[in-house]
Amino acid sequence: MDAAEAIALDRYPIDRVESTERQALIDKCKAELARDGMFNLVGFLKPTALPIAIAEVKPILAKDSFEHTREHNIYFKPSIEGLPSDHPALRKLRTTNHTICTDQLAGALVRKIYEYPPLANFLAAVMEKPALHTMADPLAGANVMAYRDGEALNWHFDRSEFTTTLLLQKPESGGEFEYRTDLRSEADPNYDGVSRLLLGADPDARILDLSPGTLNVFRGRNTAHRVTAIKGPRERIIAVLSYFERPGVNFTAEERMGFYGRAG
Repeated sequence: MDAAEAIALDRYPIDRVESTERQALIDKCKAELARDGMFNLVGFLKPTALPIAIAEVKPILAKDSFEHTREHNIYFKPSIEGLPSDHPALRKLRTTNHTICTDQLAGALVRKIYEYPPLANFLAAVMEKPALHTMADPLAGANVMAYRDGEALNWHFDRSEFTTTLLLQKPESGGEFEYRTDLRSEADPNYDGVSRLLLGADPDARILDLSPGTLNVFRGRNTAHRVTAIKGPRERIIAVLSYFERPGVNFTAEERMGFYGRAG
């Protein structure tokens, strides 16, 4: 199965460049992005494509994924200038996931979708960019991550302007996407607000119930977010698709070692 067969193009005509239907979808996504900091294309992946995508990645996740457990703060930085190490905004959090990399996805449906030109072109139009490009990095462009019983992706801010994910499988329980829109800004780091969120005392935190097959595009640089702990034997499996405004983007060897446990 190729990307055009797997994506619900009748519902989301991202391939019909000059069509009024595509422009209407772009306008809708722009409005949601401005209002909520994200947009969701539910059923982006056809129901017939989901089991194929899952079947391709599950054996790799079981045998050859990189298990990454790390202690971190919400900033993924060892310290923040001006904050004492015991400040509640710097409380330690724990994240564990299992990752497979782009080079492990050769021929897989997830990678075909990532490299499908109409998807990058559509995202560029929504984000009002001249163009978006897949990564040249052999490991980092398209990743599939699994979270197992008791594991979680803890609170953090993203480094990139936006994140694109495709949920493949939900767990039996837990694994909820929780977020707090615009918790900080470029002018105001809002450390007190960050502290309240980490203490579970922010009334504006929201939970989004994503269904498998949903494409989620999310501005996470100033919106704190996490995935709550998984409960039960069924993994949460999600593809993370990374696009950049310039072609040829690579991670450093140090970054690859940190994220994937290998440099190449």
